[in-house]
Amino acid sequence: MYEGPVQDLIDELGRLPGIGPKSAQRIAFHILAADPDDIRKLADILIEVKSKVKFCETCFNVSEDDQCRICRDPRRDPALICVVEESKDVVAIERTREFRGRYHVLGGAISPIDGIGPGDLKIRELCERLADGTVVEIILATDPNLEGEATATYLSRLLLPMGVKVSRLASGLPVGGDLEYADEVTLGRAFEGRRYVNA
Repeated sequence: MYEGPVQDLIDELGRLPGIGPKSAQRIAFHILAADPDDIRKLADILIEVKSKVKFCETCFNVSEDDQCRICRDPRRDPALICVVEESKDVVAIERTREFRGRYHVLGGAISPIDGIGPGDLKIRELCERLADGTVVEIILATDPNLEGEATATYLSRLLLPMGVKVSRLASGLPVGGDLEYADEVTLGRAFEGRRYVNA
């Protein structure tokens, strides 16, 4: 335990996702040793991010405007919506350059153990986007874990009666992986999502 502001800094850093007590301590001592100008720049950018960045009023992706650049892009297909958990998932999918539709960011996944239910996510807003009949297909791109599966199942049951096609991203073996190290769920998914080879 350290005194005063040093311990306060370690405690605050430790509240960040993925930062444990040792990492928080290392970062705190890095900050203490760093040039004051560098720390001022970091503090300024943190304040700027909090004051300028908001969430798109349509898809809830991060944006500096009321609508994000993807929702404003007329070349994107409005009939396809890819549903993701977080804004970082949008970035991952965009890097593939395979998807030309639009997105909907839920803001998390259903997780009863963490007290997160459907009402805590942007599900109602997703349903509102379907009201005008423009959307033909919803692609569920939630994480392939327990919470992501629960969210995808909930959304499938909710959306199918609304007359839209609902698909789920295929999941399975990673390129470069070894079968012997794959867990049963991943291997099972790989069998479910297999494609036929054409001669």
